[in-house]
Amino acid sequence: MKELSLNILDVAENSVKAGATLTQILLDEEDGILTLQIVDDGCGMSEDVVHSVVDPFYTTRTTRKVGMGIPLLKLACEQTGGELSIESVTAEANPVEHGTHVTATFNMNHIDFTPLGDVCASVLTLIQGHPDTDFLFEHKKSGGVVELDTRKLREVLEDVPLNSYDVMEWIRVYLQEQYEALS
Repeated sequence: MKELSLNILDVAENSVKAGATLTQILLDEEDGILTLQIVDDGCGMSEDVVHSVVDPFYTTRTTRKVGMGIPLLKLACEQTGGELSIESVTAEANPVEHGTHVTATFNMNHIDFTPLGDVCASVLTLIQGHPDTDFLFEHKKSGGVVELDTRKLREVLEDVPLNSYDVMEWIRVYLQEQYEALS
C-alpha cells in the first residue's frame, strides 16, 4: 500500500468484521520511531490463525484466495527495521477480555518508510461506514496529541447518528484543527 493510513483502514475494518464494539487506533511518534497499535474487543483469533494471518495466501474471505492486509503491513515495518506483533484472545477462551492487539513499529528516518498518508480520511471512512461501532483515535507527536473518541461524541449527540453529514464534517474539521495546532 502506498500509505500507512490505508493499512490502518484495512486492519481496523478487520476489527469491525470481527465484531468489535470498540477499535482503538493509536499512533505514537517518538525519536524517529512510529508505533502503530490497533486494539479491538472483537471475537479474537486462535493461536493458529494469528500465526497464519502474516501469510498472504491465508484469508478467511470466501471471495478471494489471498489476504494482503497484514502481510503488507508486516513488510512495510520490517523494511524499515521495525517489526509487527499480533496478540489475540478468543471470546471462547475469555468471554470478558477478548480481542486482538496489532502493534507495528517503523523507523521513520529509513529510506523505505511508507508515508503515513491521510489518517484523518481513514478515521472518517471507518466512522461513516460503521456508525454503530466506537473508535478511539489518538496520535501522539512531539508537539501534542490529536484525539477523537466516538463514545464521547455519542454522549453529547444522543440520538444523532455519527455518520450524518454535519457530524462527519465536524469530525473532519476537528481533526484537521488539531493537526494544524501541532504544526
